[in-house]
Amino acid sequence: MPAIVEALARSGIVQPFPIQALAIPITLTGTDMIGQARTGTGKTLAFGITILQRVVVPGERDYAQLAKPGAPQGLVVTPTRELALQVTGDLRSAATQRPARIVTVYGGVGYDAQLAALRDGVEVVVGTPGRLLDLANRGALDLGHIKVLVLDEADEMLDLGFLPDVERILGKTPELRQTMLFSATMPAPIVGLARRHMRHPVNIRAESPSDTTTVPTTAQFVYQAHELDKPEIVARILQAENRNRVMIFCRTKRSAQRLADDLAERGFAAASIHGDLSQDVREKALRRFRDGRADVLVATDVAARGIDVDGVTHVINYECPEDPSTYVHRIGRTGRAGASGIAITFVDWIDRPRWKVINEALDLPFDEPEETYSTSAHLYHDLGIDPGTKGRLTSPPTQTSERPRSERRDKPRRTRVRRRLRNGVPIARS
Repeated sequence: MPAIVEALARSGIVQPFPIQALAIPITLTGTDMIGQARTGTGKTLAFGITILQRVVVPGERDYAQLAKPGAPQGLVVTPTRELALQVTGDLRSAATQRPARIVTVYGGVGYDAQLAALRDGVEVVVGTPGRLLDLANRGALDLGHIKVLVLDEADEMLDLGFLPDVERILGKTPELRQTMLFSATMPAPIVGLARRHMRHPVNIRAESPSDTTTVPTTAQFVYQAHELDKPEIVARILQAENRNRVMIFCRTKRSAQRLADDLAERGFAAASIHGDLSQDVREKALRRFRDGRADVLVATDVAARGIDVDGVTHVINYECPEDPSTYVHRIGRTGRAGASGIAITFVDWIDRPRWKVINEALDLPFDEPEETYSTSAHLYHDLGIDPGTKGRLTSPPTQTSERPRSERRDKPRRTRVRRRLRNGVPIARS
């Protein structure tokens, strides 16, 4: 459709990525499809263009002929709030010349704005399983007129335990809808879901089966590092040449916040995203990271799923990932859309057995990670760090009022003066 092509051209998108070139001709025919591609290869537009092409928007001749004008015609189910917001942003960019109404629904925030948007009428709904099902059960979200349904990052929804909710959502949509499923990996439960709810789907893969599942434009480094020395190593990596935005992954909420606070104390513009922060604080932190007021984002795996930010040059696995799939998803935050990137993984001594499993499963050449400290010469050589670099900046970046309270520096305490009293009367000091 010329309007969509024009909108994409204005955003600088004129050539499709492989997943888009393969998927779009198939999905425009209404065929069900399973798409398997690495993270960061352009999956959103692979299904987004089809959704925008197939929905009817107000003002068009066929709009009044719809069975229920204003009821959603397209539905995108995502595992996380952050991915839902990212998908919505991409769809809105592609719809600027043909304004389809797109609403995002997710938990952790109030219902009022989402309910109002649904009452006003929408063409496309993007949301997380829990809130989608909640709104549908309340009668506020009518899924009975869905033409196109997309399950994005299906393997992540499996990992987060959302598959039962997804099944219930699918049961509320028309049987003759078009269904697209996108997943980086295809574990047995996802294959079973596809068999139950898809009609003769076409399977596509954006690369050959012999290709590595990790991003080919990402240089990978794996170091055996001591827990107590990791903050110092990270501080020096953050001063490497050609460093832009950095994402750092931690296994627990506590370690993510502790590292973000430590980096802020060292003078780096660091923000954190994890489950102990409210949704509003998480969104503010992500906005700071997107607009450059913070160039380091420390996150847990669950909180960071779906975050797609341009200009991420480095990904640091502060703690060894749990499994090969987590490793692929983490390092996929850099080297996106053909850009180059650097992925660094710390493996502590206790993590060696877990790392061996990941290394063998992905056929990586890091069976014996090199023992590395913040003073190791090979660290500086590998990552382009000046040998004179220290673990603290001389001039800390300016802090902003939007910074979450847990990430701000503590204010100096006021000096309290104690005065001795006798029967309520101050005693003069000698």
